[in-house]
This record gives sequence, C-alpha cells and structure tokens, in this order.
Amino acid sequence: MCCDATYAPGTRFPAVVDLASEFDVAASTVQKAVATLRAEGRLRTVLGQGSFVADRSTQGDN
Repeated sequence: MCCDATYAPGTRFPAVVDLASEFDVAASTVQKAVATLRAEGRLRTVLGQGSFVADRSTQGDN
C-alpha cells in the first residue's frame, strides 16, 4: 500500500496494527493519528467492525 494510498468514502480504513507495522511506528502513534482523523470527521469507527472513511460531502464544509 504505502503513503500514496487514497481511500474512497465508505472504504474500510486499515487496522492500527497494520499501519503501525507498515510504517514502522508504535501502535500508539497510529492510534493518536486515527483519533485525530475521527475528531476531524474524516473517519467513523463502528465498534467491532473497524474504522471507515467518512463521506464528507454529506457533512457540509468543515
């Protein structure tokens, strides 16, 4: 995958452990980044299912 990946709205976002392994960083670092993306409305997380790219076109201009 690598850093040029683009994720379409509704697409499942990779797991924290997978991203940490791919980029050779601590899982806590990725978790903080995912939390930031969630706070910005870029990701939505469904308990037991994972994180998904949010459809920002229906959320207005943020």
